[in-house]
Amino acid sequence: MTDSAAVPLPTGGGDAVRVERRGHVLLVTINRPEARNAVNTQVTLGIGEALDHADGDPDVWVVIITGAGDRSFCAGQDLKEAAAGIRFDDPRAARWGFAGFVQHAISKPVIAAVNGFALGGGTEIVLASDLAVAVDTASFGLPEVKRGIYAGAGGAFRLGRQIPPKIAMEALLTGEPIPAATALQLGLVNRVVPAEELLDAAFTLAERIMANAPVAVQASKRIARGITDGAVVAERDDWDRSAAEGKVIIASADAAEGMRAFAEKRAPQWQGK
Repeated sequence: MTDSAAVPLPTGGGDAVRVERRGHVLLVTINRPEARNAVNTQVTLGIGEALDHADGDPDVWVVIITGAGDRSFCAGQDLKEAAAGIRFDDPRAARWGFAGFVQHAISKPVIAAVNGFALGGGTEIVLASDLAVAVDTASFGLPEVKRGIYAGAGGAFRLGRQIPPKIAMEALLTGEPIPAATALQLGLVNRVVPAEELLDAAFTLAERIMANAPVAVQASKRIARGITDGAVVAERDDWDRSAAEGKVIIASADAAEGMRAFAEKRAPQWQGK
């Protein structure tokens, strides 16, 4: 399936996101390998528009999201852009969430093809996906606490619902990574494969889904995920709580110190305030 003719689709993300149709699959690739596929405004716009297209196109049955290159699936937020004060002011951002993805509940099944490390926002993209295939060198984790911030794109409440709660709490509070083999054992991913087999494995999984009736598949996803009118209703309080906590954290001295220490490549000196 991966060698079938691809039809590129333009989005507002420009070169930062490649979007192409391969049969009934929409392949979305974060295309910033030089920045470890970190999410900036162009990535947010490209992914968000791609998912909107997928949900509205009856000929798209499955979405696969991956990263360019062989090192990083997604390194999370582009901290350089954030430090420069650049904000994505498109009104669709509030509906889509981080990366145009984590709150973008579409009916079409979404498979994450994790081509390298997926830390912070990268793990949160995996948590928001329905299925995941990863290379055997991949790693997952929410290291935000090491930088005085928090996993505000759903990771803080989703991780413990997808893997055993105490294992999730350890990962959340220590910020330490989870290797691919452990992620498979915990059920965070469906398959772990060598790098050269990643997209083939993702497309094979897509083909197994597409052997079934699309209308039934999409209804089954909406029921399983609790999606009503394009939103997961049961998560509304979680997102409100996350946003409220985020305002306090971002204004803290520890958050400022964490960012400075990261930029200066030194250990942070926490104050607890």
